[in-house]
Amino acid sequence: MSNHLQIMQAADLAAWQQHRAGETRLGAALQFLNPLLPLEDALASAVQHGCRYILLGIPEDIGPRANLGNGGADQGFAAFLSRFINLQDNVFAKSGELLLAGTIACADLQQRSQSLDSNDATQLAQLRALCAELDLRVSTVLRACFDSGLVPIVIGGGHNNALPILQALAAHAGQSADAINLDPHCDFRLLEGRHSGNGFSYAHQAGWLRKYFVLGLHELKNSQAALAQLQQAGAAFCSYQQIWQRRQLTLQDAIAQAIRFVGAEDTRPLGIELDTDSISGMPVSAYTNCGVSVADAECYVWQLAQLPRVRYLHLAEAAPSQHPAGLKAGFNEAGQVLTALVLAFLQARQQQ
Repeated sequence: MSNHLQIMQAADLAAWQQHRAGETRLGAALQFLNPLLPLEDALASAVQHGCRYILLGIPEDIGPRANLGNGGADQGFAAFLSRFINLQDNVFAKSGELLLAGTIACADLQQRSQSLDSNDATQLAQLRALCAELDLRVSTVLRACFDSGLVPIVIGGGHNNALPILQALAAHAGQSADAINLDPHCDFRLLEGRHSGNGFSYAHQAGWLRKYFVLGLHELKNSQAALAQLQQAGAAFCSYQQIWQRRQLTLQDAIAQAIRFVGAEDTRPLGIELDTDSISGMPVSAYTNCGVSVADAECYVWQLAQLPRVRYLHLAEAAPSQHPAGLKAGFNEAGQVLTALVLAFLQARQQQ
């Protein structure tokens, strides 16, 4: 098994699992990796047993803090699991296709980051160096997932993890990938050391990202330098104001525009990116009351997931501890929203 993957088994879900006579919950129907096999062999075995999707968590908040933001994104995947595993396993679920792999092993990096103050220039550089170390671990595990033919659903951590996911996908495909991102921020900031605000600019500079479209970009939450870099890279966007404030475009129009931009008939691999700080009231590192609804975020995922070229779903930045009412409320709300988004993805894929 890979040193960079902390695998999970059914027993790890016990603390969250709810039971009721006559019912089967998703947590009891998920498949798990064989811990006795090397990672590549365990993934191949899961595929042979009918798995199509792999659930993977990244319990870190190094990237957001290296971006001078708030912590808490390390708890997103746990919040998701606490709600997702208690859904009903019924005719609408294809639980046998779901492999719960576990989490990227990054507890040591998290521990090393805890004492670092992002307001100190030297310590900020150390945080960004730790983020680069994390990149290597994420890309290694994701490359194995893509090579196995599984479709990753990656949850938790900051949006910095878009870079190693795209790196792994490009290496697997032998060509650069495309990405569509629901996000008020373009995350195309300066190449100043790794953090959650420059995953896509680094990916483009490295040749791993070809076409990039940001849906819901906030016109006043992005620096002119980032917008200029976005334009120079040939990327495109529909703004939050165009869709939800001025109503110049419907959400369907914006999604259609994004698909046209990356190429509706293109066969190049495509990633669905969603920064949960786009969602109004979501407990995240950059909390907002001026975002999109959960229903619109679900629609975004559902529409794009139907494209045959989609190779992964990445849900970033959920930070339960940032909820105004505290961790318990944040755990519940983040878990519900992340679960809804994953279900939208899975149900759309079932139509293929």
